[in-house]
Amino acid sequence: MDIKYAKTVLEAEAAAIKTLSARLNREFQKAVRLILACQGRVVVSGMGKMGIIGEKISATLASTATPSLFIHPAEAYHGDLGRIVRDDIVLLLSNSGETDEVIRLIPTLKKIGTKIISLTRSAKSTLGKLSAVVLELGKIKEACPWDLVPTASTTAALALGDALALTIFRHRKLTREQYAFYHPGGELGRRLLKVKDIMRQGPDNPIVRTDQTVKQALIVITRKRAGAVSVINKKGSLRGIFTDGDLRRHLETDPQILSRPIKEVMTPRPRNINQNALATEALHLLKDKKIDELPVVDDKYNVVGMLDIQDLLEVGLV
Repeated sequence: MDIKYAKTVLEAEAAAIKTLSARLNREFQKAVRLILACQGRVVVSGMGKMGIIGEKISATLASTATPSLFIHPAEAYHGDLGRIVRDDIVLLLSNSGETDEVIRLIPTLKKIGTKIISLTRSAKSTLGKLSAVVLELGKIKEACPWDLVPTASTTAALALGDALALTIFRHRKLTREQYAFYHPGGELGRRLLKVKDIMRQGPDNPIVRTDQTVKQALIVITRKRAGAVSVINKKGSLRGIFTDGDLRRHLETDPQILSRPIKEVMTPRPRNINQNALATEALHLLKDKKIDELPVVDDKYNVVGMLDIQDLLEVGLV
């Protein structure tokens, strides 16, 4: 019985979304063009359940390169209207189009000079009549037995907000890397990190020249808190790698190892990776070859950094 009823709720909400496809018209296109041309931010506001949906729409806009913020209508009326400027666009949500807390914002918004887009049941509502653009939901029957609890209407509003945000996002033509810029802490951001974003570089890059000794290389490894050094020639090109593991192995057979030139004991032509490669590619290489460090080179094969398995661990890739 419970499963059967739950299915009717899902079917009601799915039907509400389906009806929106037939309602999309030039008003939707006007909203897209208006937001694309916006020099400010998209300020979203709504009351109650529609306010919660508005927060999500604002978050989706912001994460897809459209600057946006949410303002609670009650707080807006007590000072937060000062956050809105003429170049902003205000997106107001109200299913009925008559929500008092939302409607009473409009006179001040008109004085500011910002354009209003409304997401509401009907263009004939008070909110609809006072908006530059109206995204109509139409009359939606709620999924609850009394047709009162905001369910199907809020689902439809959320879906319409997603359609708006993603249509705008499509016009912006961002690359996956540019999208990741807005998600540096998320899974996508981690997967699109480049080696140069996390490698040890500058003063933290452990390097020695081919004419230096093993002792000098060991000092660099210790000071840089690294597990290896890249060995370079006078021009900065990669010639080899020497690890603390190499040192331990050589000490068993060569007591004079510390005074030896590094070029005599280094591993020549080591595995390396370009600074513009994805960090996930570096992780695959480290795991596949069962190594802990990778010299990082630029397009001219000059050493620009060192990537340690610990660096990948710190950003959550391991």
